[in-house]
Amino acid sequence: MGANDTDGGNRRLREEVRERYAAAARAVDEGEAGCCGSGPVEVGFGPTLYSGQDHDELPAAALAASLGCGNPTMVAELAPGDTVLDLGSGGGIDVILSARRVGPTGWAYGLDMTDEMVDLARRNAAEAAVGNVEFLKGDIEDVPLPEGSVDVVISNCVINLSVDKPAVFAEMHRVLRSGGRVGVSDVVADDRLSPAQRAERGDHAGCIAGALSVSEYEAGLVEAGFADVSVTFTHDVADGLHGAIVRAVKPAS
Repeated sequence: MGANDTDGGNRRLREEVRERYAAAARAVDEGEAGCCGSGPVEVGFGPTLYSGQDHDELPAAALAASLGCGNPTMVAELAPGDTVLDLGSGGGIDVILSARRVGPTGWAYGLDMTDEMVDLARRNAAEAAVGNVEFLKGDIEDVPLPEGSVDVVISNCVINLSVDKPAVFAEMHRVLRSGGRVGVSDVVADDRLSPAQRAERGDHAGCIAGALSVSEYEAGLVEAGFADVSVTFTHDVADGLHGAIVRAVKPAS
């Protein structure tokens, strides 16, 4: 396959992802639930992965737009005063929860590629009366924030959707301050599954075909400059594919 074919395929996948999640935002606006996966993998996604207390803190539309495979706000162990960036923030559920955990001295950014999700997230934050937030339109491969501007990077079942994961990992490292940390929920494959076998279990926009294996995830983060990398499975979403907690630290300089 030539470079032009690869570029064209990546553009097609990005557009499929964009349309899938724009449609999910429109569905929420129309009173329906969003959806990440397709078929049997849906059991491992959505608002059931949040506690009842979290449900009580959130607008109904934020819960309905929850398409993730975990709860990264708990994974990241947020502290008062932290500045947090959520990659692929969707309807804003993790940004709202993060903003409350970091308190008035902290800040939470949400970054999403679709206008529809950014608009929905802003409305949800306003309904939740959370002021220490900002939602940005952009790509997780090219984060519109300065170098060393955040303490924590979180993400919920979005990195698997990227067609350029090394760029995502490099951007995470760039925007983190020295000693900053990563707390991500994502779909991760067993090392035994080839890319073709992952694609047999679900499509790219449905959070399955683009999943990295454990070894690929660990190697990618180390290559980007991270230390203390760990990948821990939490639940199954398909044969050989799992919801997982991914942690890493940007070494202090």
